[in-house]
Amino acid sequence: MIKQNLAIYSIPILFKILKELENDLNVNVVYISNRNELDKINLSNYLILTDKKNLEITNLLQINFPLKISKLIEQINIQLIKIKTKEQSNIYIGSYVLNLNARILEFKSNQINLTEKEINLLMFLSKSEKPVNIVKLQSEVWGYKNQLESHTVETHIHRLRKKILDKFNINNFILSDKKGYYLNKLS
Repeated sequence: MIKQNLAIYSIPILFKILKELENDLNVNVVYISNRNELDKINLSNYLILTDKKNLEITNLLQINFPLKISKLIEQINIQLIKIKTKEQSNIYIGSYVLNLNARILEFKSNQINLTEKEINLLMFLSKSEKPVNIVKLQSEVWGYKNQLESHTVETHIHRLRKKILDKFNINNFILSDKKGYYLNKLS
C-alpha cells in the first residue's frame, strides 16, 4: 500500500507525536516550519495540519488545541480517505481532467457538465490505444448486443464535441478516422 503524506505546519510538538505514530498511521510525516517551505511543495500530495487560520490551501486540516489524539487521528484518516477518493475519481487525458464523481470535464479552469453516457464514452476512449469503431462503442458503451443501424454514437459524439467547442473553444479533442473514434491525448 502506498503511504500518503502528512505535513505538520508550524506545530513542532505535534510533529514529534505523529512522527512516532508514522508507521501505525501508514503515512509519511514531514515538518514544515515556515510559509516559504510550504509554498515549495506540491500541496495536492499532502494533507496539511496546522493551527494557523485563513490559509488558502487545499487539503488542509485546521486543528484547535486542546485536542484528543484519538479524535485527531480519526480526523486525519477521514481527510486522507477523502483525498484518496478525489485522486481516484480523476482521469487525466492530456491537459483535461475527467472527474468521475462530479461528472465534469475540466480544461484550464473551465468545466463542462457531462452525462453518465458521455463519461462512459470518454473513459472507454481514454483507455484505448487505437481508434474504436462504432460497432465496438455500441456494444461496450451502450450495451447493444446486435449490430444496429443507429446513429446513437455519432449523435452523442457530435453533441459532446459541440459542448467542448462551445466551452473550451477546442475542436480536436475527440478525433475520428476511417478506423473509428479516439481522443487527442496531446491537447
